[in-house]
Amino acid sequence: MKFGFVLPYGDARTASEFAYLAEQAGWDGFFVWEPVWGIDAWVSLTAAAMRTERIRLGTLLTPLSRMRPWKLASETATLDNLSGGRVILSVGLGAIDSGFEAFGEVTERKTRAELLDEGLDILTGLWRGQPFSYQGRHYKVQELDFFPPPPPMQQPRIPIWVVGLWGSDKSMDRALRYDGLLPAFKDEQNQWRQATPEDIHRVKAHLEHHRPGGSPFDIVVEGVTPGENPQKAAEQVRLWQQAGATWWIEALWEISGDELGLEQIRRRISQGPPFPKN
Repeated sequence: MKFGFVLPYGDARTASEFAYLAEQAGWDGFFVWEPVWGIDAWVSLTAAAMRTERIRLGTLLTPLSRMRPWKLASETATLDNLSGGRVILSVGLGAIDSGFEAFGEVTERKTRAELLDEGLDILTGLWRGQPFSYQGRHYKVQELDFFPPPPPMQQPRIPIWVVGLWGSDKSMDRALRYDGLLPAFKDEQNQWRQATPEDIHRVKAHLEHHRPGGSPFDIVVEGVTPGENPQKAAEQVRLWQQAGATWWIEALWEISGDELGLEQIRRRISQGPPFPKN
């Protein structure tokens, strides 16, 4: 199992500093979230790349349905080369209450799903290099050879983690086409609920059935562990590992957005991941 830390808030300078601390403390990945309007994720990750050498860098997550996929292809490929092949891209529909309506973004779920699928097609197609063309319902791309950038360092592509809603065949099938799953769950009232290790066990069985003998595939879960109690933290995470999760993301989403909160984030990063490194 690998361990990542997602920064709940902070500017690019903070991301740079905290990514460096995370690498020194033994974390495997450092992530930021990509807002509709706010601190730019790719500037923050670029700043982090300049201070680090080993740690993976990525988003949790990127709402691709509201973005120009060719712009995202440029950003991710550029950062992958700059960082020496350390980028992970997480994508999903995004939360519409984060500013979608205020900026006139598409909010209808079916259309956002179509935009996500087409965006992934274009993103991965451009990463493969020129010539590339695409004809979709929402996007059309003509072949061009105008200063094509170098492809990502990672081959066959930058790893893509995709949100998959358990119980939705279309959503799960989308995730299975890529490199990792961010599993999401709803209750009987159709409300979002927290995943359990038992859920992940069922997800793992589903993957083994639908990806027999396939390439490596990540199952990514998030939560909060007590950094001051390493034994308890390890016991908590071990349940998820035994269920089949391959990444644990420490996610302090509820922390206060002030200097005290930043100090708590700094302390938790410095305490290290919930499993001791061998």
